[in-house]
Amino acid sequence: MSTITLISTVHEEMGKCNADELCAILEKLRPEIVFLEALEKTYSNYDKVRFTAFGEYHQKLELKAIQKYSHSSSFEYVPVLDHGLSDSFEKKKDLVCRNNQHQKMVHNFNLLAKEQGFLFLNSAKSIDLQAEMRRFEYRLLLENKLNDVVDDDIDAYEHSMMRNIYSYCRKNQFDKAVFLCGVAHRRSIIKKIESYSSNKKIDLNWVIYGN
Repeated sequence: MSTITLISTVHEEMGKCNADELCAILEKLRPEIVFLEALEKTYSNYDKVRFTAFGEYHQKLELKAIQKYSHSSSFEYVPVLDHGLSDSFEKKKDLVCRNNQHQKMVHNFNLLAKEQGFLFLNSAKSIDLQAEMRRFEYRLLLENKLNDVVDDDIDAYEHSMMRNIYSYCRKNQFDKAVFLCGVAHRRSIIKKIESYSSNKKIDLNWVIYGN
């Protein structure tokens, strides 16, 4: 049975959440497939040439870690996004980020990520803090239709990643893979994993990294 390990990440390096630390996790797990929350164009042919020919690493944390992992292991990189997040998401983000209390919550979360790294990102505490931020954002925009629109957009965004992973798994055989996905999606992706595991015919062994 194929095993996929969900690893929550951030997209930019900060403190202990850096490419070297993520690469160390990959080297320990030794995945043959790396599924990534990314568009195909995120890691362009130009980016690949810059790395293979000149050793220039990508700015995105996960891609930089993958590039470092390639020094010691061979694997297949599979971006799983069909599209990016909507304009509505960016509009909501712009509105809530103006709030001082929200800024403090984000700062506190990022400080924990810097100090504790992927141990924190892949913990129950990170899920709780993300949920607290989502509830605060909802209250800020209580009468704003953006809440429902963005919730629907994020749900579709996450389902597209899950569908693409399962589509790949139906067509390909492997022993071990990882799914690198932003920490903001951790709680809902875990719920979707439970749902897909019970409804899809293909049998996958999902492992949730951390606690």
